[in-house]
Formats: sequence, C-alpha cells, structure tokens
Amino acid sequence: MSKPVNVEDYRALARKRLPKMVFDYLEGGAEDETGLAHNREAFQRVRLRSRRLVDVSRRDSSITLFDKRISAPLLIAPTGLNGSFWPKGDIALARSAARFGIPFLLSTASNSSIEEVAEHADGDLWFQLYVVHRKLAEQLVRRAMEAGYSTLVLTVDVAVTGKRERDLRNGFAMPMHYSLRTLLDGVTHPRWSMSYLRHGMPQLANFISADAIDTELQAALMSRQMDATFSWDDLKWLRQLWPRKLLVKGLSRWDDAQRCIAAGADGVIFSNHGGRQLDGAVAPFELLCSSENRTHRPVLIDSGIRRGSDVVKALAAGASAVLLGRATLYGLAAAGENGVDDVLAIMKDEIDRTLAQLGCPSVEGLSREYLARPDVSSLCRNTAA
Repeated sequence: MSKPVNVEDYRALARKRLPKMVFDYLEGGAEDETGLAHNREAFQRVRLRSRRLVDVSRRDSSITLFDKRISAPLLIAPTGLNGSFWPKGDIALARSAARFGIPFLLSTASNSSIEEVAEHADGDLWFQLYVVHRKLAEQLVRRAMEAGYSTLVLTVDVAVTGKRERDLRNGFAMPMHYSLRTLLDGVTHPRWSMSYLRHGMPQLANFISADAIDTELQAALMSRQMDATFSWDDLKWLRQLWPRKLLVKGLSRWDDAQRCIAAGADGVIFSNHGGRQLDGAVAPFELLCSSENRTHRPVLIDSGIRRGSDVVKALAAGASAVLLGRATLYGLAAAGENGVDDVLAIMKDEIDRTLAQLGCPSVEGLSREYLARPDVSSLCRNTAA
C-alpha cells in the first residue's frame, strides 16, 4: 500500500500486521455487532450545510477545555491492552498526544503503569478508572494523583462484560493462551510475532506486585467483573476522594448526565464503549443530536469517529470535544508511535478542510446551523431521554 491517506488505510495496515485474534480484539463489538455499524451510520446520516462568502483564509481548530487550550477538539480515549498492538503502546499513545497538544487517557487495564506513563510522557494525562474492587480503586486514584494526572474519568457502563463473541471464539485472554491455531496465526504474522518475542508478554501493569490477590484482580479485570454495586452514593465518595477534574464516562441518557453533574462531576462522556458492551445501545452522536445540551458542563462523546468531518458534526451538535479510540489504535498497530502521529495529523487536517468548506473559520464557531436539520430530526427521533 502507498502512504496511508485516511484512518481506513491504517485499519487495513493494522489488520495485515496483527494476528487475527489480536485484530479481532481491537475491531470487535458485542453480540451481532450492529452497534459498530450504528455508530458509523449515526454520523453518515447527518449532512452538513455550508455558509458561503466567508473569509476562511485562516482556520483555528484549537479549543479551550477545562481552562486549558488544546490544539484540536480531540482526546485519545482510554483503551486496554495496548501493549498487544505495539510494545509500550500506552506510552506511544501518550507521547503522541503530548506532541499534538491534546490529552491522553490511560486505562486501568493498561500495559504500562500509571507511574511509567507519567515518567515517559509529559503531556496532559487523564486516568480512567474501572472499579473492580473498592480498596483497589482508592489505591489507583491516589497513585494517579501522586503521579500528576490532571483528570479522573470514571467508566460506568461495564457492570458486566459485553458478550464479545470474536474474543470468545478466539479464546482471547491476557496472558495469551497458546494453541496450534494461535501459533499458526503468529507464524503468518512474523513482524508482530518477532516484536512480541523481543519485548515479552504484556501484562496489566497497574496490578503487578507481590500480592497474590493481583492475579485474581487481573482475571476480574480481563473478564470485566466490575463492582456492580457501585451507585450514586459511591460517585459522591469518589468526588470527595479526587480533588481535581472528574468526568463520568459511559452515559446514554441526558437525565443521568444531569445527575452526575449535580453529584459533582465536572463533565460527562456519552459513550457506548465503541459498541463493545450493549449491542443495541443508542449511538453517542445520536444521543447528542436528540436535544440541545442540557448541562452547563462539558459534554464529550466517543464511538464511531473515523473522519475529521465526524468531529465537526459532533461539535456542531453540541459536543465540547471527542475521544478517539480505534482510529488511533489502527495507527499504533500499523506503525507504532509514528502511526499515531500520522492518524492525528490526518484527523486534524480533515477538521481544517471541513471548516474551510463549511465557511466556518473556527471550531468554536460551530453550531447546529451547520447541520441539515431534517436529517438531524430523523436521526434523533425517540432518543431524547
């Protein structure tokens, strides 16, 4: 393939380099995977309306988010097991985000520890929290605080794991289980296999210690055995524990968003976990379109974002910024840190081009007037809860 020109090109390169079971982990969704397609369709069904005779000789893609200026309305989403795509994948993503002047969110299920990422990346670091065990959650929060993370993101849509049938069929787990099929898969993907052999098996780095319970916690995290008792009172506890910015991720209702803000959250993230949890879930962009912003705090979205025009549509519909998940992982899996850099550059260029063609010189000037309302109305019908 010639030099990649879009995210889909990097997806093709990632698929070529990764063994099938690893690519399936990156790519797959829950059950019939209708949610994956629906996330994309939500963006594709909304059209843009341009203004003409506007001076767009200079465009500005930067925004202010939580009193910080960032170069584009992009964040790198928290994703687990990034070391299975590229050695030290979490650090590569964090360093690339720092170079582009955007935040990086480290997952609880990372293959590099909270401290290791902070040591090797000097950008704006956020930490995403899965509550597997209450005492452990408190320890992780305190470690993130001591390591200088600016923002805590609580994920609330994994009380039980989604039924990810690709992973079930492939027997995907961490540590990886070897079988004849696994070995053959590795042999036919020598670049990935050699890297894997040189750097060793990735582990859930935030759970490595001398305590025997760590093995149990890693197994619980891999199978998404989260604390299903975590509720509104516990969110208030977390708010008291963490004095910096706090967001709640995984919401699919405006009334839940309002309640999170009332409980002390500084912002919310509409997310369906990239279609990996509830297959029939509403698309975050669809939810965003369903109503004018009903909170006075930032609302971010993820899931299904592959183009700069998707980002522009999200901001026009009321999002403060978007999180990139699979898009940057395709770049990571294909070419490591350089691939992440390239994907971010592609997304930023597409945002800039879309602004010029819309007749909108700045992303901060985007509004619903740039969206074709008939399409927005049809998309958002019956999703206003």
